[in-house]
Amino acid sequence: MNKSQRLIPAKRLVWALAAGGVLGLGSGALVMQSAAAGLKTSAAAAPAVVAAAVATPVAAAAPATAVQGNLVTLPDFAAIAAKQGAAVVNISVTGAVKATANRRQQQPQFDEDDPFSEFFRRFQIPNQPGQRQMPMRGQGSGFIISDDGVILTNAHVVRDAQEVSVKLTDRREFRAKVLGTDPKTDVAVLKIEAKNLPVVQLGATKDLRVGEWVLAIGSPFGFENSVSAGVVSAKGRALPQESFVPFIQTDVAINPGNSGGPLFNTRGEVVGINSQIYSQNGGYQGLSFAIPIEVAKRVQQQIEKGGKPQHARLGVVIQDVNQGFADSFKLDKPEGALVASVEEGGPASKAGLRSGDVILKLDEQPIVASSDLPAMLGQRVPGEQVKLEVWRKGKRESISAKLGDANAKGEQLAEGEDDEAGAPQGKLGLALRPLQPDERRQSGARDGLLVQDAAGPAAMAGVRAGDVLLAVNGSPVTSVEQVRAAVADSGKSVALLVQRGREKIFVPVRIG
Repeated sequence: MNKSQRLIPAKRLVWALAAGGVLGLGSGALVMQSAAAGLKTSAAAAPAVVAAAVATPVAAAAPATAVQGNLVTLPDFAAIAAKQGAAVVNISVTGAVKATANRRQQQPQFDEDDPFSEFFRRFQIPNQPGQRQMPMRGQGSGFIISDDGVILTNAHVVRDAQEVSVKLTDRREFRAKVLGTDPKTDVAVLKIEAKNLPVVQLGATKDLRVGEWVLAIGSPFGFENSVSAGVVSAKGRALPQESFVPFIQTDVAINPGNSGGPLFNTRGEVVGINSQIYSQNGGYQGLSFAIPIEVAKRVQQQIEKGGKPQHARLGVVIQDVNQGFADSFKLDKPEGALVASVEEGGPASKAGLRSGDVILKLDEQPIVASSDLPAMLGQRVPGEQVKLEVWRKGKRESISAKLGDANAKGEQLAEGEDDEAGAPQGKLGLALRPLQPDERRQSGARDGLLVQDAAGPAAMAGVRAGDVLLAVNGSPVTSVEQVRAAVADSGKSVALLVQRGREKIFVPVRIG
C-alpha cells in the first residue's frame, strides 16, 4: 500500500469528525496537515485543542462520553482494557460428540411457509444406528469474578466437554472444574485452584442506555485478550430460541471465541456475557447479543449453593400478536402473548387461562412481544404468585397464577369455514365437517371440525386438508354454522386455532 493510500482514511476520519461536531474546522485543518505530512506529528505534539478534542487523558478513565463546551471526550477504552484485561481468560475444551455420517439426509424437510414448520424443527431425531463418538475441540472466553478462581462463561462453551483448560494473560494454565451449567440462560460457572487472582468488577444493566458505549474483551478465533468496542443498540431483546434471557443487543464485533467473555460499560464494570451473534456466514455481521449480568449472577448463586438453577413456567404455548390477530381480537394494537394452547393440569390451566387469551402484562410489566413473557417468567422462582392482565373477548381481565417449575417442562413459543362438506368455498375457502369418533381419539381433540380441503385465504395462510379447526377468534367451534357466524362477525381478518398432529397454533387469515 503506498503512502497516499494510507493517508486517505485519516483525511476521511477528520472530515467525518468535523462534520459531526467532534472537531472544529480549525482543529481538523491542523490534523489534516499532520496527516499530509505522513502522520509524523503525534497527538502529544499537536496543539492542546486537538488533543482535548480527540482523546481523554489515560490517567483518568472517563465514566462515559462527556460534552465539554463544543468538544466531546470519548471513554478511555485503553484504561479499561489495561485494568480489566488480566481478569479475562481463554477457555479451551476437549470432548466427544455423537455424530452420524449422513445426518443431513436424516433431517426432515419443511416448507418455510408452513406455520407448523417451527414446531417440528424443535424435535430431535432419536439416535440412529451407526452413530459414533467424534473428538471435539473448542475455544471460548470467560472472566474471573472472585480471586479464588470462580469464572463465568457460556454454557455452550463447555457443552460436551470432558476437559476444560483455562489460560490467564500471564500464560499460566489451569484445569477447570465445571461447577454447573444452565442451558436455559446459557450460563456456566467454572472453578480453578488458584489464589489472589485479578477479578472484574460487576455492574448493573438498569442504568445502561441504548446508544451507550460498551467494550468487549475475549479470544475471537483464538486471538487472546482482543478488544472491540461499540454501542448498545437495544435492551431487553428476546430471541426466539433463547426464551429465558432479555438480551443486551450491541454492534460490538463478536466472533467465534468471544463467547463467554465480558461486556463492559464505560465505568469498566461487567454488564453482560457475550453469548451469540446474528450471522448468515458464521462471522460478525453487525449484531451481537449479551446475557445481562443480573441473569448470570442469579444462576451463579444458585449453582454455588449446590442447587440446580430454577426458572418458573406458566404452562402455555404462546405466539406473537401481529396486526391480523390484533384486528381479529379487537385489540388497539399488536401487543402481548397470544395463548395458543394451555397445558392440561398446568399452572395456567389451574389459574383459568384459556386458548385465545392475550396476556398483556405480568405483575404490571407490559408484554410487547410474546417472547417477553418467557424471559420474565425465567427470572421468577417456582411457586411464586403472579398477576396477569389478560385480554379476553374484547375486555381486560385480571388473573392470578401460581408458577410451576420450568425444569419439569418449559414455556413454548409457537413457531411459527363456514362451508358445507365438499369443495372449498366461502370467505375462508375451507371445506369442513364434524370429527368422527375415531378421528377424535386419534387427534386427541374433544371437539372441532376436520378440514377436508383448503383453498383461497385459508390455504394461503397455511391451513391444509387434515387439519382440525378448533376455534375462531378464540371461540370454540363444533359446527359449520358456528364458523359461519364467527366469520360474519369478524372484520378484515380472522384468527383460526388449528391443530395438526398434537400441536396447536393460531393462524391469522385475511378475509377483507
